[in-house]
Amino acid sequence: MCRRLSIYFREMYPILPRFALGMIIFGEIYFIILLNNGVRTFRLGHQELIGGFTVFSFLLWLRIADDFKDYKLDCRLFAHRPLPSGRVYKKDLAVFVSLLIGVTVALNLFFMNNFGFFLFLYIYGTLMSLWFFSKKKIQKSLPLALVTHNPVQMIMNVYILSFTCIKYGLPLFTWINFLAAWTLYFPALIWEISRKIRAPKDETEYITYSKLFGYQKPVKFVLFLTWVDILTNFLLVWNLNKGMVFLLLLNVLWMTWKFLQFLKAPARFAIVDKVERYTYIQETLMLLTIPVYLIWGKIG
Repeated sequence: MCRRLSIYFREMYPILPRFALGMIIFGEIYFIILLNNGVRTFRLGHQELIGGFTVFSFLLWLRIADDFKDYKLDCRLFAHRPLPSGRVYKKDLAVFVSLLIGVTVALNLFFMNNFGFFLFLYIYGTLMSLWFFSKKKIQKSLPLALVTHNPVQMIMNVYILSFTCIKYGLPLFTWINFLAAWTLYFPALIWEISRKIRAPKDETEYITYSKLFGYQKPVKFVLFLTWVDILTNFLLVWNLNKGMVFLLLLNVLWMTWKFLQFLKAPARFAIVDKVERYTYIQETLMLLTIPVYLIWGKIG
């Protein structure tokens, strides 16, 4: 079983990079909130590590749940993947995910301060895995699947927000927290839509937004979301480092140019590849804001 699971992780969910991603997501919201609230003394410990692990664990569970949900479709369209190809068994993933959830629940119950928010996150994730008891209706509608499933990213952000605010005695309902919750929600939404936008010649049996609405409307919508997203970044970073705002602006202008290129000649490249590069740069700049601000503060 371990050998088969290693195949799954290598191809579907690389453990170390995704664990690092979980820590980055947790750390970005955590520190952005604290710095914008004037907190300069950080009480880092095992809880922050558990929080980052929870993000990693939850996203891994969603990945496995999606493979179970889409098994029949994947057997037809993505037969090369580990589960449809038979190189990994359903039983392997079921045993692993049961242990994973058990460990995550125990860590949050005994060591974290926001178990109610954690519970809400996992209840929503469970409902997602069950198609909200409306599989026939949701599975046939790509927009409905997006509306019901994508908010989970926001709920995960609120999980991080709640822990941070409770630990440091900060108010939960503030303008800063509102922006922080959205600033990592939009990239997930933008990526989710972009990965289902294809040039006309690349369309297959797989249902995409470009197949439903034509490629231009989804691209324009994602372009609009990208600018809304970057505005939340600007507002969060402005008081910390105005130079970083300039770099964020350059990045979004580059992405805008790529969107316009795709609108003119959609066969030139896959839009999701450019979106991923843009997002990595954007989140890296947001993270760099934290040490740059702390160093500048010490020097100043």
